[in-house]
Amino acid sequence: MNSLLRWQRPVLGSWTGFTPWADLRDEMDRLFEAPLAGLASGAQVFGGWAPAVDVHEDKENVYVQAELPGMKKEAIEVTLHEGTLSISGERKAEHNVNQAGVCRAERFVGRFQRTVGLPSAVAADKVKAQYTDGILTVTLPKTEEAKPKQIDVSVN
Repeated sequence: MNSLLRWQRPVLGSWTGFTPWADLRDEMDRLFEAPLAGLASGAQVFGGWAPAVDVHEDKENVYVQAELPGMKKEAIEVTLHEGTLSISGERKAEHNVNQAGVCRAERFVGRFQRTVGLPSAVAADKVKAQYTDGILTVTLPKTEEAKPKQIDVSVN
């Protein structure tokens, strides 16, 4: 059976002449003592949250799927500009919870924006977006110039 054990600092004697190494060891020890500490506050440093996005294509279309669970479709904005698709919006907190009463808070709330460069030229006037079961699917038809073409080989 595999189990996780809390890392403990090895007990070592102090060696003179190794002060820089001891300082480095102390910094590494500090990192392991509080793994992922401040992750929630770190999200604020990076400007909020960003949904997971998948981009794939076939001969006819480019597809972009974004995970946006719990969002209302009215709170989602999709824009296309010069080969770049932007998905943005805001997820609002469901409850106004007093911080003292929170036991665990892992779900992100607030504004988000996700920008994706498209791998092919698309027909902007034919783009469709569908939101079902927390997944936003944007279908971007390729322009005729971007679609692969079959070239016949002639024999002389």
